[in-house]
Amino acid sequence: MPMKQNSTIDVAGISFSRIPVKTKILSPRDDILDIINLYAKDLLKEGDIISISESPLAITQGRAVPVKDIKVGIIARILWRFVANVKYGIGLRSPTSMQCAVDEVGGLRILFAALIGALGKLVGRKGDFYRVAGKQAALIDAATTSPIPPYDKCVIKGPKDPGKVAQRIKDSLGFDTAVMDINDIGGCWMIGGSKGLSKSFMEEVMKDNPQGQGDELTPICLIRKVK
Repeated sequence: MPMKQNSTIDVAGISFSRIPVKTKILSPRDDILDIINLYAKDLLKEGDIISISESPLAITQGRAVPVKDIKVGIIARILWRFVANVKYGIGLRSPTSMQCAVDEVGGLRILFAALIGALGKLVGRKGDFYRVAGKQAALIDAATTSPIPPYDKCVIKGPKDPGKVAQRIKDSLGFDTAVMDINDIGGCWMIGGSKGLSKSFMEEVMKDNPQGQGDELTPICLIRKVK
């Protein structure tokens, strides 16, 4: 199967190769394990680690919501305007993505998070809103975040149960697996992994986003120790 040219990175004095794997455009009709079997199974070697991008995984779970189907309520209409502009994307700074956050965690929690966030800013502290609102709110990608139709016109919620998905893949294929949330300005988080897989290692080995952030269609990446 076609794949992008791999790149290497040193972690604790050991070189690792990252091999992004190109796939078709994923949809809710796909199962991520089937996709790995179809596009990556023949490339896997003993000791490899499988990395899966969080948004494509969410798409296979039916978590991409067309903007036209989102009914924005009063809470979202008010609160989105107070979300700070950030370099790594729109996040909840749109009525539709804020509404998805309300749908995910509840209006009361979002209102409380907004209150705590505002109080935090008064004392110069950032990030309180997302600490209170929770991971699912933080993982929401606004419409236009994805450059790939039809998902450029969808709000993409965070994947459900990423740790369980990673463990299911490990149990089926025998390879450690991580679900990663990565951007192009240095943000890298493992949001779920198979049992025993080091979160700090995965965030170091994938920190430069070897899969890219555009229309590469590489939702899977294989991490391999260079001998």
